[in-house]
Amino acid sequence: MQLAAAPQAGRIEQDIRTLVGFGTRHTMSDTASETQGIGAATRWMKGEFEKISQQCGGCLEIYEQRTLVPAGSERIDRDTYVTNVYAVLRGTDRPNDYVIMSGDIDSRVSDVMNSTLVSPGANDNASGLSGTIEAARVLSQYRFANSILFAGLSGEEQNLYGGTFLAKKAKEEGWNIIGVLNNDMIGNIEGVNGVIDNQSFRIFSEPYFQGADEQTDATAAALLWRRGGRSQPAAGPLHPPHRPDLSAAAEPHAGLPPGPFRTRRASHSFQRRWLSRRARDGNQRELQPSAPGHPHREWDPVR
Repeated sequence: MQLAAAPQAGRIEQDIRTLVGFGTRHTMSDTASETQGIGAATRWMKGEFEKISQQCGGCLEIYEQRTLVPAGSERIDRDTYVTNVYAVLRGTDRPNDYVIMSGDIDSRVSDVMNSTLVSPGANDNASGLSGTIEAARVLSQYRFANSILFAGLSGEEQNLYGGTFLAKKAKEEGWNIIGVLNNDMIGNIEGVNGVIDNQSFRIFSEPYFQGADEQTDATAAALLWRRGGRSQPAAGPLHPPHRPDLSAAAEPHAGLPPGPFRTRRASHSFQRRWLSRRARDGNQRELQPSAPGHPHREWDPVR
């Protein structure tokens, strides 16, 4: 109970307000200013990790990962450095076993290439990054058998660059990642339908199991078919471990857990999955279309 009660809403709110104050945190925004743009925001984030480490006797190992993304890459029109900042609370017994908690720092307006227009990003995703920083404040007061890595990821809105680069580093260095908790737009209590619920929260996840890659397209096609889309479900039952039963042609969503189901670009949950999956098996292939006729969409049955 002491640990659960330790996070302070006031500190989280102040961090959100600070991040909003940088004007825009677009991946290609100003890096030289001390008060505006992604550069200032990233330096502030690193400074917060350093303060936390000072308060726990230097318990955090703090790293900055800068990777050049050349002009002409997806959603990048000029040479741009994508900078991740992460802090490691090293495990006492199994230092190479990692639980990662992350939140992306960048923001955007509707025009994803506009790097100058004010883009506060309080919800998406100052809230998630602030939650990650607060978790570092709280958990740094304890010691754990496994390592905990707190990461602020950049370039999420452009093409999940930060998560991809951190996953590559994890693979190259042989990290054993046992779990990833990616905070994305946390703390909302009012839905678009006006319902207010401050007693529960949603966890979007996809279990990894042998053959997951082979079953992804079939599962997605089945979900699309169940929702009245153009695809037909793949032949054969779909009963992978911990997945909903999508094989029965019953009423819409029968056999599925409660909650919203919608299509979206490969973004938020994919960054979380990409970290753990690529670090696990080094999969370097591009995301394949999950449903015929939707070459740029990912279908997440649990979203």
